Amino acid sequence: MKPLKNDTLLRALKRQLTEYTPVWAMRQAGRYLPEYRAVRAKAGSFMALATNPELACEVTIQPLRRFDLDAVIIFSDILTIPDAMGQGLFFAAGEGPKFKKIIQTPADIEALPVPDPMDDLRYVMDAIALTAKTLAGAVPLLGFAGSPWTLATYMIEGGSSKNFARSKAFLLNQPAAAHQLLDKLAQATVAYLAAQIDSGADAVQVFDSWGGVLSPAMYREFSLPYLQQIVTGLRQAGYAETPVILFSKGVHGSVLGDMAASGAHALGVDWTTDMNEARQLTADKVALQGNLDPCVLYADDAVIRREVQQVLNAYGEGPGHVFNLGHGMHPDMAPEKLGVMVDAVHELSRK
Repeated sequence: MKPLKNDTLLRALKRQLTEYTPVWAMRQAGRYLPEYRAVRAKAGSFMALATNPELACEVTIQPLRRFDLDAVIIFSDILTIPDAMGQGLFFAAGEGPKFKKIIQTPADIEALPVPDPMDDLRYVMDAIALTAKTLAGAVPLLGFAGSPWTLATYMIEGGSSKNFARSKAFLLNQPAAAHQLLDKLAQATVAYLAAQIDSGADAVQVFDSWGGVLSPAMYREFSLPYLQQIVTGLRQAGYAETPVILFSKGVHGSVLGDMAASGAHALGVDWTTDMNEARQLTADKVALQGNLDPCVLYADDAVIRREVQQVLNAYGEGPGHVFNLGHGMHPDMAPEKLGVMVDAVHELSRK
């Protein structure tokens, strides 16, 4: 692991004492920043930007030039693995990501290759390596991947969904095939995240964006085991010291306790669960990341500071808190509001 000038985030993820609560924001590199929009226009399309290591590096670091953040997260997309499996990712204007091919039968799953991340996803590794070099140890660089269940929803639906009917029907009607798909995605994700770490990522996050649309029973069958497979796979591959964050949006109650037993270093918590409750449910086995409602950043500065204090108070004393939004930045947010949050976290959390 390379030496870092600011390793506060990594220490917090390992539940070590820190001088203040470290902070970063999901989607901190994105459309709310005018400088991002300029690079995106120059690239011509989202995928042209994401697959250009120099441009991906530039937009990854842009937020750090504005804000006193304790980490940056590589600019990429959660759907890179299915794209590398040949599903044909594209972005339709106003509709988000879509796939040219969809998964309908066990034969479709059998035909999926497990991609070689250093070959099929080389552009991500090159972006991480260039960003790590450019950062020169200023702050940690986070890598990431989508969870197997979340990736599967896009592959089965052909894009995003409001009710996930096709995906859930697939789990219910073809459970053996579903498990085969999820296992193949988990294997690919272990290799992908390991390659990211080898390329320069200091920690990694798994985004289970649609974990919360499953019932607790279905979550425990079709999402959690594959998150566990990723954590265990990375440990067995020699990456036990690299922090792993699991973020399942929308999960509640005992499910968080189950996630805490996975061996992950940290769990992301969205704003619908109180941080104190999350801490009790996870019994201080893991660090917790979150969980300000992103919409607080539409409020007045004094209100943002008050809400930051409430999240800090809810977590309470002791190590293991990484401040973040409960989900990502919205495209129409004023950039300076993120600065208000970041500065408030640093000031109000100092011991």
